[in-house]
Amino acid sequence: MTLPKGFGSGGTGGASSADVERMIGRRVENMVGIITISYWAALMATAAGTAAGYFYYPWAYPTASGHFAFIVLAIIESIGFIFCVKISEEGSNKKSNGIVAGSIGAAIVFVLFVSIFVGW
Repeated sequence: MTLPKGFGSGGTGGASSADVERMIGRRVENMVGIITISYWAALMATAAGTAAGYFYYPWAYPTASGHFAFIVLAIIESIGFIFCVKISEEGSNKKSNGIVAGSIGAAIVFVLFVSIFVGW
């Protein structure tokens, strides 16, 4: 990896994790919290977007279609959340399985609640 001027060991060898940390300012292994917050923001934005179809445009977007879209998008967002967390922690000794399991479990309960009780 080619590093900017002032980083690395003067052209010999590759970049160390300390060099990369100095360049970006924060280690990516420590960003599980911001990834989780971003996941929940995306899930709430998806819920708000489908709510517009449920409540403001019910003649154009049938309820079953909105539920299907919400479920599929929540699944896609959940898979992306899992990949982001696991890739950011690859090679480190940090374990965030509890955070991931709790977030995915809460998202499943939220999606089921919306699908069962909203719009019928």
